[in-house]
Amino acid sequence: MKAGRKVLSTAASALMILLGLCFLIPLYIMVINSFKNRAELYMSPVAFPSVLRIENYAEAIERMNFLTSFMNSLLVTVVSVFFIVIFSSMCAWMLARTDDRKSRFLYFAFVATMLIPFHTLMMPLVQMMKWSREYLGIPVLNTRYGIVFMYIGFGMSLAVFLFHGFVKSIPVSLEEAATLDGCSRFGVFFRISFPIMKPTVMTVIILDIIWIWNDYLLPSLVLNGKDLRTIPLSTSSFFGVFTIQWNEAMAGLTLTIIPVVIFYFCAQKYIIKGVVAGAVK
Repeated sequence: MKAGRKVLSTAASALMILLGLCFLIPLYIMVINSFKNRAELYMSPVAFPSVLRIENYAEAIERMNFLTSFMNSLLVTVVSVFFIVIFSSMCAWMLARTDDRKSRFLYFAFVATMLIPFHTLMMPLVQMMKWSREYLGIPVLNTRYGIVFMYIGFGMSLAVFLFHGFVKSIPVSLEEAATLDGCSRFGVFFRISFPIMKPTVMTVIILDIIWIWNDYLLPSLVLNGKDLRTIPLSTSSFFGVFTIQWNEAMAGLTLTIIPVVIFYFCAQKYIIKGVVAGAVK
């Protein structure tokens, strides 16, 4: 029996290592090809470069207008995630603490929107944004606050789902004691409940930062001006109609993922704890 368990454990470990390598191979190919010239890249995409071409990164930074794109991505991501966390946590807290038919309906409506593919909303979304600009005078398209508004809307459903499950695990007696001590409704939330939600807050922050930072489809629909491009949009400058600068593109993509990878490694200890606490309880 022990020998069989040991074999199964070894096989499971080998399978996990194999799957891990499968996920890391594209990253490996991207990084090593970012240091090659075009001739070396086409000869063998998986071989190490003979000479490290650091100038690929300098050319990528110039073509991407990297500093402007980085600041656009940083602004959109930080503002969007901030409001997603605040609004979704408040909404989930109210839905969890108001246990009636209306709150249950609203909660299931949020959960149901998670099942709607974004691709089915693309054209209606753009048409609605054009309508708001033409008839209401609200320029949502080609603006930073317009795409922030959209990210808040699309990010609310998953965040409400995670926060709602976690709020159910917070004892109501803590909030009742704070109310008896004279704490207002907002005070109860921000002083008692919200600090306890830290694991789920970190999970929502991590998931939404990875999603928004790497998103290409929504910015490509909303942002047209070159000075408004986010980093994923700026990488399209490497892909021309007739030629593709693969080595520079790999350098640009490597620069794109470095900030979010650094953030993920700094905050990864919260993600499993927060997902389990929010989705299971």
